[in-house]
Amino acid sequence: MRRGLALAGAVAAGVLAWGEWQNRRWSQTLVDHPTGTSESIVVLGFKNPQVDANFVNRIRVQAALRSLDPTAETRLIFSGGFTTASRSEARVMADYAVNILGYQGAYLLEEESRTTWENIANVIPMVEDVDRIKIASLPAHALKARVYVRRQRPDLAPKLGMAADYKFGEWAALKPALAAYGLRTLRSVREDLP
Repeated sequence: MRRGLALAGAVAAGVLAWGEWQNRRWSQTLVDHPTGTSESIVVLGFKNPQVDANFVNRIRVQAALRSLDPTAETRLIFSGGFTTASRSEARVMADYAVNILGYQGAYLLEEESRTTWENIANVIPMVEDVDRIKIASLPAHALKARVYVRRQRPDLAPKLGMAADYKFGEWAALKPALAAYGLRTLRSVREDLP
């Protein structure tokens, strides 16, 4: 019995460690270390049919606010189209940032996108003039968006910086599932990954 429990514990620890490792690795892939005094943080929306931000959008907004550089001139951009008749993903996330998390800075809304490809295409005019671009989402999704930036505007690739979308131990029990889903999500961009 003890041997079985020890084995089960070792397997569980291994799965948790794999989830942490995979998410950390994705967070650091295809990012540079751009310098400068201006940045844009793009927060990618997730389907949100209810009035309040769902769990995934809350995680993404939290990552975006952790990514703010207090020494930089920051342009925070919430990106995501309408999933209900009256509120876009972008608006839902902005309201969560302001009304729940107390964000007091300026922000822009991009409310036309329905896919990650469109998120990037629609925010490029809003970010092309800054020194650094950070994409806030779950690590695998942010990596996919960075690939899309490289495909759509390769000249912006050196501006891609690392967002604070990975935090050790945060949502640890969910990270293996997120990593498994991320592997599936990233299949479409595998040829662009190192």
